[in-house]
Amino acid sequence: MTALKEKLRQQIAAEGPISVATYMARCLGDPEHGYYTNREPFGRTGDFITAPEVSQMFGELIGAVCLKAYETLSAPGDFQLVELGPGRGTLMADFLRVATHRPEFLEAATLNLVEMSPRLRQVQSQTLQNTQLQPNFRNTFQEVPDGPLIVIANEFFDALPIHQFIKTPNGWNERMVGLETSGKLEFGVGPAQLQADAIPPAAMKAPEGSILETQPAANAVAEEIATRIAEHGGFALFIDYGYAQTAPGDTLQALYRHAYDDVLAHPGEADLTAHVNFEALATAARRAGAVPLPLLTQGTFLLQSGLLERAGALGAGKTPADQDTIRDAVERLAAPNQMGDLFKVFAIAPEGQVFTPFEPAS
Repeated sequence: MTALKEKLRQQIAAEGPISVATYMARCLGDPEHGYYTNREPFGRTGDFITAPEVSQMFGELIGAVCLKAYETLSAPGDFQLVELGPGRGTLMADFLRVATHRPEFLEAATLNLVEMSPRLRQVQSQTLQNTQLQPNFRNTFQEVPDGPLIVIANEFFDALPIHQFIKTPNGWNERMVGLETSGKLEFGVGPAQLQADAIPPAAMKAPEGSILETQPAANAVAEEIATRIAEHGGFALFIDYGYAQTAPGDTLQALYRHAYDDVLAHPGEADLTAHVNFEALATAARRAGAVPLPLLTQGTFLLQSGLLERAGALGAGKTPADQDTIRDAVERLAAPNQMGDLFKVFAIAPEGQVFTPFEPAS
């Protein structure tokens, strides 16, 4: 039994069942036993490999897109460059290497890394120690100073806590984590219900037992960023896996030692994620007065941003083995049956501006 599981069992026994959102937040962020507090989740020695760890091309192309966005924004004076959930700092290191071609970009930027884990902050500092911008660490986006923004987030929103509701004869009741009589963690149904006006049309005719997820934490972050963009200008780029339209479905999953796991089996030692509802993020952006740009798959985004051209330049003059490695990375990042279709790219912009490679919002 993990240390956090015992801690949760004691809490639930004393205070009653907890929501899925509370369970997820504790599993990932508990100060003593949380997954991101105590483990090295990223890379080949961790539980999963993110796109920046697959190839430098990923961070370089995001850097190139953001440099172009900087031009679209008419090269604002001082601005805040923000990454949410920077992992090991790999994406930002590759981004900043591209940015050296635009000294004025680096001179105007203040780098903010939104990261709560002291241990990951140390890793990020080490990764970025030789770059031209040194990070200012923030616990939340709210701590980022005012001004124009360029924000990036790769696999950040999928780790924010979600609520789950289960269809019962009485309506959509919140799914909870409680205890069996033996003391084992189990899912159950609580008294709290989803209000009628919050039930999406796609869920109206769902059968009993269906799961509907809501993501108030993710929506709040998106709305806050969109508010800043609407007021001060900027551009936000979010890359994550998820779905384009709201629909019932249980997407909560655990990854433990590079394999899928029972969500309740190893709290604090397994990564917990849920698919991102991009329709909800778009609604949050509009509510704040900004514009959500048309959703792209990661494959489309990278190919339209020059992935093949960058791969060709990177492989020029390299050994056949190195060229094979680069081709494998292109396949993994952009192929529909790998990361290309599963991951989506979502952007937020001010009203009336067009950002490459996104088409104008309809």
